[in-house]
Amino acid sequence: MKVLMLHGINHNMFGKRDPVQYGTITLNEIDEKLHALGRELGAKVDSFQTNSEGEMCERIHQAFFDGVDAVLINAGAWTHYSYGIRDALAILTVPVIEVHMSNIHAREAFRHHSVFAEVVNGQISGLGVDSYLLALRGAVAAATGR
Repeated sequence: MKVLMLHGINHNMFGKRDPVQYGTITLNEIDEKLHALGRELGAKVDSFQTNSEGEMCERIHQAFFDGVDAVLINAGAWTHYSYGIRDALAILTVPVIEVHMSNIHAREAFRHHSVFAEVVNGQISGLGVDSYLLALRGAVAAATGR
């Protein structure tokens, strides 16, 4: 089983950026935890991070051609306004789980809305790094019918 983890804009700054919202965990540490859990679940997790919206769309397109079994996405601020990424996600025919470390519904009003909501299978937010781990468990379950 292949799962693609997509990290969006500014996520390369985890560990330095706004520790009140995001804690001090780094992107590499998040990926290490995902890869370890993936091994336990029988899934290979491939991680990708970009600060370029076009590159994110291209990677989603590639996931379609690569035949991944599930996708996790934390697009950061793009979640709230990127119809380009939303439309790219809509091409996928596999489970897609939206992930957020912070509780987006308890933050600024513009963060309460996800333009991805209609095209993803679910959303997990507010649990820090555990949001990612729960999303991986959910994606594997959805992809395998467990």
